[in-house]
Amino acid sequence: MPIRPEHRHFYPIDWPQLSVAIRFGRAGGLCERCGRPHGRVIVCVDDGSWYDADGGVWRSGRGRILRRTPDLASARLTRPILATCHRAHDTSLNGPTDLAAWCQRCHLDHDRPEHIRRRRLTFLRRRALGDLFLGPYPVL
Repeated sequence: MPIRPEHRHFYPIDWPQLSVAIRFGRAGGLCERCGRPHGRVIVCVDDGSWYDADGGVWRSGRGRILRRTPDLASARLTRPILATCHRAHDTSLNGPTDLAAWCQRCHLDHDRPEHIRRRRLTFLRRRALGDLFLGPYPVL
């Protein structure tokens, strides 16, 4: 994932090289959480299960082998892209144990509590600005 210009100063200068080393050197082009391959088209369903063509098995959203074929009514094709992520959400920690190679789905799942927190702050900020400039919002 590209880094926003306003956040660029939080990352080390050699971040692109470090990211490639984690995603393709250590992880071998596979998500370290669920095992999805980088850049290859895979079949997945809404519950996160996906078909591992190399192993010839269906895997859960966490990479475990499924015993039964999932309901394929919601099957779709997708192309996962790996990103190097900070496990502790601290961009100053860039050691091998602090970074992970995750696909978009696993990265969003890991960041969900932070996204919920930011969404709440945005809502409260907008509500406060509405009160300041436009008067109180109507109660629904």
